[in-house]
Amino acid sequence: MRIVASIVSFSLLLKSISEYISGVILFHETLYQKADDGTPFINLIKERGIIAGIKVDKGVVPLMGSEGESTTQGLDDLSQRCAQYKKDGCDFAKWRCVLKIGKNTPSYQGMLENANVLARYASICQMNGLVPIVEPEVLPDGEHDLDRAQKVTETVLAFVYKALNDHHVFLEGTLLKPNMVTAGQSCPKKYTPEEVAKATVVTLSRTMPAAVPGVTFLSGGQSEEEASVHLDAINKCVEAKKPWALTFSYGRALQASVLRAWGGKDESVKGGQDELLKRAKANSEAAQGIYQWGTCKGYAADTGLFIKDHAY
Repeated sequence: MRIVASIVSFSLLLKSISEYISGVILFHETLYQKADDGTPFINLIKERGIIAGIKVDKGVVPLMGSEGESTTQGLDDLSQRCAQYKKDGCDFAKWRCVLKIGKNTPSYQGMLENANVLARYASICQMNGLVPIVEPEVLPDGEHDLDRAQKVTETVLAFVYKALNDHHVFLEGTLLKPNMVTAGQSCPKKYTPEEVAKATVVTLSRTMPAAVPGVTFLSGGQSEEEASVHLDAINKCVEAKKPWALTFSYGRALQASVLRAWGGKDESVKGGQDELLKRAKANSEAAQGIYQWGTCKGYAADTGLFIKDHAY
């Protein structure tokens, strides 16, 4: 939002970006920010046919008795906050839990705790008229290979959907925001996009009910081009059935070139906006399985965006 210099340029950007992006996840502070003329950002977003969502978790905290695992806080006043966010124009919410692959992790305790937290969050959202995006992120930290990543992701998702069922969550009114199945950042073996796609699609087919409408993948520290290429390969993959929409919900892999082109300078706003449109278009094509790899050149297209123990 901060690359926008005026209401005019912001409105024009939203008009163009709405061709490729259908929803925007806001933070509490950005939900209540306004344009130069006093128009709330959320009004400008919704006028362009883009759905507004809100991040409702309050961050990860250590999980007692575990080997460096975590859980996510924010359930205590969640119902009241969801009711207010719905009143203020939001239609969906997001909650992130984090799991890490190690010698003894994720543990049974870690997977059970995070699955139940996600399920409780989802049920509270639905009670208040918000669509919950369920985000159990298996971090790419480590030296594990693709097989290990696949096994862990399958187990984590199995825990999550068992918990969602136990909490009577209406699956047709949810979305899943998982990691793609990739090897650890320090794994010496490099895998092709087709191998990543197969591991990801097979994992989902084994664990994710067909009742769920869609998957909005997180980028998980991949470069912008890697995230686009892998999403495209996933949509082209025929190794397993795919009864869901498979699309993107990227942070770093959508913004890196934007921020680099803008650089905080008013005179560079247009350049930042152009980068956003360019990468959003590439990811939109990848979600349809029609992206031509390497055709989207950006300021940071091939720059690694991995952050160890990523938290926000």
